[in-house]
Amino acid sequence: MTASFRAKADSRTVPVTPVETVVFDAWLKKEPKDIQSWVKSSGFRAKPGQVSLVSGAGGELSRVLLGVENHDGMWDYAGLPTNLPEGSYRIDARMGAAGATAAATGWALGGYSFDAYKSGKSVKLPTLVWPARADKARVNAMANAIALVRDLINTPAEDMGPSELSAAARKLGKQFRADVKVIAGDALLKQNFPTIHAVGRASDDPPRLIDLRWGKKSDPKVSIVGKGVCFDTGGLDLKPAAGMLRMKKDMGGGAHALGLASLIMALKLPVRLRMLVPAVENNVAGNAIRPLDVIRTRKGITVEIGNTDAEGRLVMCDALAAADSENPDMIVDFATLTGAARVAVGIELAAMFCNDDRLAADLEKAAATVQDPIWRLPLWQPYRKLLESQVADINNVSEGGFGGAITAALYLQEFVGENTPWAHFDIMAWNTSPRPGRPVGGEAQSLRAVFEMLEKRYR
Repeated sequence: MTASFRAKADSRTVPVTPVETVVFDAWLKKEPKDIQSWVKSSGFRAKPGQVSLVSGAGGELSRVLLGVENHDGMWDYAGLPTNLPEGSYRIDARMGAAGATAAATGWALGGYSFDAYKSGKSVKLPTLVWPARADKARVNAMANAIALVRDLINTPAEDMGPSELSAAARKLGKQFRADVKVIAGDALLKQNFPTIHAVGRASDDPPRLIDLRWGKKSDPKVSIVGKGVCFDTGGLDLKPAAGMLRMKKDMGGGAHALGLASLIMALKLPVRLRMLVPAVENNVAGNAIRPLDVIRTRKGITVEIGNTDAEGRLVMCDALAAADSENPDMIVDFATLTGAARVAVGIELAAMFCNDDRLAADLEKAAATVQDPIWRLPLWQPYRKLLESQVADINNVSEGGFGGAITAALYLQEFVGENTPWAHFDIMAWNTSPRPGRPVGGEAQSLRAVFEMLEKRYR
């Protein structure tokens, strides 16, 4: 569920006045005496996201004051839907197209809740009159894409296994007239996706590779790869209970791939899109992969299994090799890949690795523009020796835990051609504490930044 909009204001529509923090004192001096008194007595200081409800002479709600860092900020508006009484509201400010679109997007995301398993009725949220210059198509596409990512991640693994994730991709393909192919079970071996098969073969829900294609063949090729481990027990290197608790989110990379694909298709970006999501469950059974097994990957590289809990890079490597085989203009991948990335940058930043400085710079600029934070980490080549194996071409883990996000990225890099621009996002995909517009649970990270970069390049 997301917050809703209406076309026009009426006599009962309440104005929302955004006040920038840096101009608060100057703004207050120009306000009527009753507003000055109210602001001083209520403690409103226009801190970003701060809300103050102002009553009229008859005791009715007549105005809402909102603190904002700047008028183009999205998240400052995201707290409104859950902090305002039911009713109709409008933004009482002159806004450019970018600011109006950002404010409306923040409003839409501010009403998100995952209530599919709740028995009671959902809370009825207030509505916002569309800001005059807002790009409605963009707001709806962005809100729908992020809600899709969150819904997929939040859904329990019993209802979001490889088959259900494949069904979600087929539904998306049908909506936008994209071609969707799903390779399942032993067909993965016949079509040379051995590591995807090896990781997922111990589950009752067979492993799959989801392959979506959309767009004109003459347009630039953009490939998206997303890790779709629908539940990760750790395999025979079993996780402890605490480590397994949130593992329904381990398909967060696949959810991001679907969300980004939906944005590209909804806003008709002129690219030839290919989306690949290896969808598996890393389970325990008699046919599960074992530590020190050796698997020959799609690319022909042999990999020794140093740890069955480092399965994400195994399913990703076959998908990356398939994406790279078509010489795309770029590959972008998303994966909830390592705890080491969380140690390095925390849970609110997406760790980015990139083999192309121009692509990295474009992504960093885009991230700053849309307030979707990323942080570039190095593909430090001297650490490649940490992945050496005595019996195979490469090991899927290093012996020590140092630089774990880097060694995981270096493993993936083995399956991408030197001349293919490639960006890898190691993401948390989960909010551990609530913030305006970002409730606890599944979260889209770096998705808006990547789309902004793609739009700047290809629109």
